Amino acid sequence: MLRQLKQHLTESSGQNPKMAPENRGEKSQKLISLSRRLSLYEPPHHLNNPARRQHGIPKSAKPKRAAVLICIFEGIDGELRVILTKRSSQLSSHSGEVALPGGKREEGDADDIATALREAKEEIGLDPSLVDVVTVIEPYMTRFDVTVVPVIGVLFDKKAFNPTPDANEVETVFDVPLEMFLKNEDRREVEDVWMGDKFLYHFFDYQSGEKGFTIWALTAAILIRAATIVYQRPPAFLELRPTFWNGIPDKDLAKL
Repeated sequence: MLRQLKQHLTESSGQNPKMAPENRGEKSQKLISLSRRLSLYEPPHHLNNPARRQHGIPKSAKPKRAAVLICIFEGIDGELRVILTKRSSQLSSHSGEVALPGGKREEGDADDIATALREAKEEIGLDPSLVDVVTVIEPYMTRFDVTVVPVIGVLFDKKAFNPTPDANEVETVFDVPLEMFLKNEDRREVEDVWMGDKFLYHFFDYQSGEKGFTIWALTAAILIRAATIVYQRPPAFLELRPTFWNGIPDKDLAKL
């Protein structure tokens, strides 16, 4: 599936050459280099095996799909930052929580990239033409039978993005340094157990002016992974993620 998405990216850039960063005016060399490197990323096989299943989910089950957009841009100080949202307190699920722009795949979406870009447009007004999608990383599986696919995109022209959040879904649009998800600063952890599987939930606290935000659970895990890939180093703390996020252990695949 990821190979097909990468082929989609290649075909899209060929059909629309003005989208290539080199052809859109003077752009950050840091972002251009990052885009080229990430476009070569291949998820580790043990995290991207289509035969993997969630604990307790029958083989015949067809998981629901969702996609999120990890939109990276360069801040005024040169650090890489990522766009996040605080969900509306009126939502029936995950209300008031911090999330990446994204949502469930709809029938008209061609692929996971289309889902992520459409949701970002609907939620925060991010024009898809501003985003250079560079790669798709390994999917995450929730305990509620939803497969979440993280799509990494680069926003070369941050000034062209004027957030217009959908008040029904999003309360606030903000951004944080991507590297913070590799540091042990402003981080807390809570141990949990599910079906005998011990793991850690990570909580990252971020202050923006008078507003404080906490990024945790799956969103934090996705950003830890994205930061690890971007900065090419592991986090400065024990991650200990739940195995159900990436399917059942490989040793149990033969039982399926």
